[in-house]
Amino acid sequence: MNEAIEPNGAVTAAWNRVRDNLRASAGARLFDQWLKPIQVMPGDGDRHVRLGLPSAFMASWVRNHYADRIFYEFRAILPSIRKVSIETLPANVDLRPVEAPEKPVQAPVRTIANDQPAPVPAAPRAEPAAMQPRDTQPFDSRLTFDRFLADDSNRVATNAAKALAEPGRPRFSPLYLHSATGLGKTHLMHAIGHAFLGAQPDATAIYMPAERFMYEFVQAVRARDTFAFKARLRGVDLLMIDDLQFIAGKESTQEEFFHTVNEFMGAGKRLVVAADRPPQQLDGIETRLMTRLGSGLVADIRPPELSLRQAILKAKLADMPGAAIPAEVLDLLSQRLCHSVREMEGALNRLVAYAQLTGQSVTMDFAVATLGEVLKGAQRRITIDEIQRAVSAHYHVRQIDLISARRAVSIARPRQIAMYLAKRLTTRSLPEIGRKFGNRDHSTVIHAVRRIEELRAVDQEIDSAVTVLMRQLEG
Repeated sequence: MNEAIEPNGAVTAAWNRVRDNLRASAGARLFDQWLKPIQVMPGDGDRHVRLGLPSAFMASWVRNHYADRIFYEFRAILPSIRKVSIETLPANVDLRPVEAPEKPVQAPVRTIANDQPAPVPAAPRAEPAAMQPRDTQPFDSRLTFDRFLADDSNRVATNAAKALAEPGRPRFSPLYLHSATGLGKTHLMHAIGHAFLGAQPDATAIYMPAERFMYEFVQAVRARDTFAFKARLRGVDLLMIDDLQFIAGKESTQEEFFHTVNEFMGAGKRLVVAADRPPQQLDGIETRLMTRLGSGLVADIRPPELSLRQAILKAKLADMPGAAIPAEVLDLLSQRLCHSVREMEGALNRLVAYAQLTGQSVTMDFAVATLGEVLKGAQRRITIDEIQRAVSAHYHVRQIDLISARRAVSIARPRQIAMYLAKRLTTRSLPEIGRKFGNRDHSTVIHAVRRIEELRAVDQEIDSAVTVLMRQLEG
């Protein structure tokens, strides 16, 4: 007599729902031939699901074709599940409840026309496969918290990232990081992934740029298989989406992302989003999505101070055995390339590579000759966000006031000065500048520029403030 073993009740209940979804998506013929015979086997509580089939050939086919789908279907129902194994049923085990197929289950038979050779099925795997989600650890080993240097420009973002990676229920979610390019958003996201999975090895995490999110969603729509896409993302414990500004204007992608955000917030799971500007300044993003993203913790990363830039270069140089860079050259890089850590590190890499390829020593003349265009171009790359921060600090007002509808002179005058500086120091068009100041019309920007020009000619205080701000911003 066969031994009877009962599988976990929660897993069995989940499997009934998974079966219904598989039947609907696979079609009756394929489902009856391959998926209907699957039986739930005893596993490790509700963390490890073991599924059995009558033969090694059938187990191999289902494993090769449906392992991903089955895993993510289970995870969407039971987030505690960490592994799904697809195995061959033991000969001496009778599993309950058993749903016997109406007909003996056989491998599908394909009719081959003419002399076309029949396809050879893949050889069964020797060991049952434990299905883990793809993208679980796509994190760069160099991008950890230990290698991220902090100062006042990024301390809030750094501490928030570390807090989100800690075990237990997150204190806030989503975490929204924003900064200009090259200031460390991506580094912090990878560091969160490392720390989170290091503290919870059984957890799952996905990092992806928004462009990839959009691409995979579009592919899923075209394949009429959006359920697997949704289940894969919403089934993980930590989801991180970078460069969110790239889905601006993509209505269907924003719709899907909005529901993903709601799902994570409702489940109390960790969500990290990064972009090049605050949520309320994202052009082409739906208001309801901006509101959701802003409901968590919003943390900005400002350009690093000189002392931090110098420390970053020294740490980078320490990872380059044999590279000799004079202190005056490091000072040149840290002083002139002040808007992007990535650009500064790239300039250092270029100097070291050129010196090694040419056999020359790195001197000040060598650095200027090698990085001439980089050093020259860095002087003009000033962002409107930097201008707004500088003006708000100078006049002791909040940056958000500059983009608000407030018309008090104490706010309106700094706003006009910021618009004037944006026109003078950036290459942005008048409509673009207007959008950066609370979606104002370009005529408002024109009026502000003309008004500040008039005041500079007659008001010494205004002229002095503008001069100081321009020197500060131009470095």
